[in-house]
Amino acid sequence: MVNFPKETLRIGFVGSGFIAEFHLKSLIGVRNCEVRGVFSRTAEKRDRFAGRVAELGVGDCKAYESLEALFRAEDIDAVWILSPNYTRLDIMQVLHDEVTGGRSGIFAVACEKPLARTVAEARRMLELAEAARLNHGYLENQVFCTPILRGKEIIWRRAASTTGRPYLARATEEHSGPHEPWFWQGDQQGGGVLSDMMCHSVEVARHMLTAPDKPRSSLRIKSVNGTIATLKWNRPSYADQLKIRFGAAVDYRSRPSEDFARGTILLEDEEGNELIIEATTSWAYVGAGLRIQLELLGPEYALEFNSLNTGLKIFMSREVRGAEGEDLVEKQNAEQGLMPVLEDEAGIYGYTDENRHMVECFRKGTVPLETFHDGLAVIEMLMGLYLSAERGETIRFPCPEIETFIPAVARQKS
Repeated sequence: MVNFPKETLRIGFVGSGFIAEFHLKSLIGVRNCEVRGVFSRTAEKRDRFAGRVAELGVGDCKAYESLEALFRAEDIDAVWILSPNYTRLDIMQVLHDEVTGGRSGIFAVACEKPLARTVAEARRMLELAEAARLNHGYLENQVFCTPILRGKEIIWRRAASTTGRPYLARATEEHSGPHEPWFWQGDQQGGGVLSDMMCHSVEVARHMLTAPDKPRSSLRIKSVNGTIATLKWNRPSYADQLKIRFGAAVDYRSRPSEDFARGTILLEDEEGNELIIEATTSWAYVGAGLRIQLELLGPEYALEFNSLNTGLKIFMSREVRGAEGEDLVEKQNAEQGLMPVLEDEAGIYGYTDENRHMVECFRKGTVPLETFHDGLAVIEMLMGLYLSAERGETIRFPCPEIETFIPAVARQKS
């Protein structure tokens, strides 16, 4: 029996890669929690991660050699699942078995976006969490972006309250391509850029359109229309670059995933008002680095945020030479010229407020703003968009076919 509130939430990380580093850095700004354990498949990586926890001063972290050992640890209360997409359902099954078998005292789980690769997998993730009576949170950082938290509050309090609710949300996310080979492999990742990045776009847009005192389920999806294409990375010279970087398993000459996706989602609120989400994502964008652009439009107002329109910029001439890196902005594409700088990426992108929210909800035994129910709803939208792109037609909701649908790019084996 867990007594709430707990003074300190003791967290175990599953995964130690790029996204785990973002979450870890954000915890510097989160109170009432400690990182006590980590499991990843490579001993070197989990040991490095445990050392990084000590370096940042956010816990006394032990590296575990198995999931079972991590889940059975007496000083782990909650788990953050941050491993590759194709591993998540197996991890959730092990967690369920350990908790329901009485071998684990874990009472909460958070999972990085997307929740799963298909609707069937996402539904199973939710079923396992609830069967084990775990409090669950869906880690969608853009919902917690500091500009969105502030912007939504102002729009709904000052503008929507006097002139009417917002009716159009636009979300764009673009960069030059993922870091790890599994992202590029459709069967492992679940698709291409639509699966990888539009999960952000549709959920932050749905969040902006939802009244502050209403659940996101108050907006009913009526139809979706999607387009996908491979614009850059299947060109021979770029396909060869991928093979050199990631090995023969990433073969974009014969097995490409989409590097561009567009989606339009028609929704309806409880009063019958029609609302629209427009989302665009790309791995074929070349600029200073990752670009997130978010807009919210209503009868007499507009909100706009662009992550590269930073207050801080630095210029470096061609005489400044150094190693390539991402010390100024994520997915940085140059080291010279006029460069935007995100002085607190973990905060601006939403990881700090996201993790602060999850920690407090888990610590107090309350339901988070984003749960596995929301993660499932996102996958339903994405699968509808993939089905629309494959058929070349608008898909009406409810759509029973998406329950078993697998995108074409994920049906092929690498």
